[in-house]
Amino acid sequence: MKNYWDQGISFEEYIRIGRERLENPSNQQEIEYKQYYELGLQRMDRTLKKYVPDEEQVKELASKNFDGKILIISEAWCGDASATVPALVTFFEGHNDVKIFLRDSDKSLINQYLTNGTESIPKVLILDKDFNVKNSWGPRPKYGYELLMKHKADPEAYPKDSFYNDLQLYYAKNRGKDAVQEILELL
Repeated sequence: MKNYWDQGISFEEYIRIGRERLENPSNQQEIEYKQYYELGLQRMDRTLKKYVPDEEQVKELASKNFDGKILIISEAWCGDASATVPALVTFFEGHNDVKIFLRDSDKSLINQYLTNGTESIPKVLILDKDFNVKNSWGPRPKYGYELLMKHKADPEAYPKDSFYNDLQLYYAKNRGKDAVQEILELL
């Protein structure tokens, strides 16, 4: 796991790479994902402006004496990631080191943490100080997962567009609080 950690990047580098891929796509996927990079970067910017760590959650983190690290498997084009990664990075800033591992740069890491057989992101790996994985979380908070299951159970009654709309409204209102809480419970 230390190898993956060493390959991880800072949140600032993650944003820079996302902008670079948006402005100067270097492959077919980056061209096809242009609108997703644009949306993801806008949402991350909004989250960074609006997110304020909850004082009770900060106290809870302190009470856990967690001395490990947070490694987030992600990509800037991902809608779920754009809603949660900035909040997580901001929340843990000054308390624990956080790095981001670009999922598409090396699939060997995400393939160890598949969600129902898929490479869904973000995936948060909670590492102890010796780089052992204590726990993992992702790709979305429980409420987002419930919305997805509602869509999958009856896509005609709850179509994909409605699911995406409801999910983004939830993310905009929740501002990462549920994701932080769920991760705190795993520390």
